[in-house]
Amino acid sequence: MRIGVLTVSDRSSRGETEDRSGPLIAELIKDRLGSDVRGSIVPDEQDQIERLLRAWSDDLELDLVLTTGGTGFSPRDVTPEATSAVVHRLAPGFTEAMRAASLQITPHAMLSRSVAGIRGKTLIINLPGSPKAVQENLEVILPAIPHAVELLQQGEGPVKYQHAGQNEHLH
Repeated sequence: MRIGVLTVSDRSSRGETEDRSGPLIAELIKDRLGSDVRGSIVPDEQDQIERLLRAWSDDLELDLVLTTGGTGFSPRDVTPEATSAVVHRLAPGFTEAMRAASLQITPHAMLSRSVAGIRGKTLIINLPGSPKAVQENLEVILPAIPHAVELLQQGEGPVKYQHAGQNEHLH
């Protein structure tokens, strides 16, 4: 399985704070799925997030992209908007499961604006930014990921979508 982990953080992208969530995701993925992970860090800038999600999905044809960070209420938190702009179909079961499980731990889980969706044959899922929340949420969704990716990979080659104007996402 080809996997990318995108950390969205202004401070980590400038080298002011260490990215702890991205490496944690990579470690959990390697332990549980046996897959190596491509990683990158970008600031909380919607156009940069969108550009990387498109490149990893369309050019590198990754099977799974997990983002961490930028899913809260802060004005700079734009990961869900960037993800919504690039996916062709939503996959709300992942975010519903994460929120339901997280609500058992903290009422703050309802502040998550995470999005999950499909671009071509790539599954994209937004995870929270804190390492603790990343681990808790990844534990919930990991069992379903291999089957989801398998279903997306069935068929002939990558799925190409025709887009009308600037409205690139189809829901």
